[in-house]
Amino acid sequence: MMSDESLPNVFSWRGRTVRWDSFGEGPALVFLHGTPWSSALWRPIAEALSAQFTVYLWDMPGYGSSSKDPSHAVDLGVQGELFAELLESWGLDRPHVVAHDFGGAVALRARLLHGAAYASLALVDVVALSPWGSPFFNLVKEHAAVFEQLPPAVHRGAVEAYIRGASHKGLSADDLAMLVDPWADAEGQAAFYRQIAQADERFTAEVEPRYGTLTEPVHIVWGREDTWIPSDRAQRLGALIPNASVTLIDGAGHLIQLDAPAALAAELTRWTSGVRDPAGRRGRQQG
Repeated sequence: MMSDESLPNVFSWRGRTVRWDSFGEGPALVFLHGTPWSSALWRPIAEALSAQFTVYLWDMPGYGSSSKDPSHAVDLGVQGELFAELLESWGLDRPHVVAHDFGGAVALRARLLHGAAYASLALVDVVALSPWGSPFFNLVKEHAAVFEQLPPAVHRGAVEAYIRGASHKGLSADDLAMLVDPWADAEGQAAFYRQIAQADERFTAEVEPRYGTLTEPVHIVWGREDTWIPSDRAQRLGALIPNASVTLIDGAGHLIQLDAPAALAAELTRWTSGVRDPAGRRGRQQG
């Protein structure tokens, strides 16, 4: 499991412990992970951008090194409200935000329902449009209590197979371990199935009609070979957000950070450099 030293700071919220880190220099840039990931997935890219930005990484409650109390809800509604308050605790008025997977729904809910404001928003292979959820995801939702009782070795094998399916190019042993280890012990196993059981499309349906009210620069980045959330969603989402730009990255699946790290880092560097200096920004649409 990720050590607390990776995220040395603590934000306490309604009994939850949220671990976070910040480093670098410049305007604030906040990363949001999705499921079943943690901030570790973003750290290499955050480090690359820390020469131009003060970057913020955090693990949502129920994930990574943050608390996993079984009595605490970890649904998208809770995470969106928490994120808005986390930004306030950091004293960030209008940070740049980069979100992946269901981190996109968290960022959008914080922005559209809870008063958060962003200088710009980059949405990377995000959960934002219904329907969503893989066949395995939906099976677990219906039988979470049964899956929680799997023998540890069987559970780990199931999680490894599930996570492998998010990559187009295949995962190294080290990358697979980084993604799986937080879910491997008894606490992690229960948390893994609990967060899936609490997933609900109503949390995106509630904000989807409001996407047309977004006024900040929005850039949508997608792995062209994403099988978890197919890349046609990028164009659909872009059509709902005024002036949004869209880029598809070849050779990348849902785990775009690992499938195409150089291409993703270059794209986010290009985008963040533009929104940091709006006079030099040029929107781009790639299909």
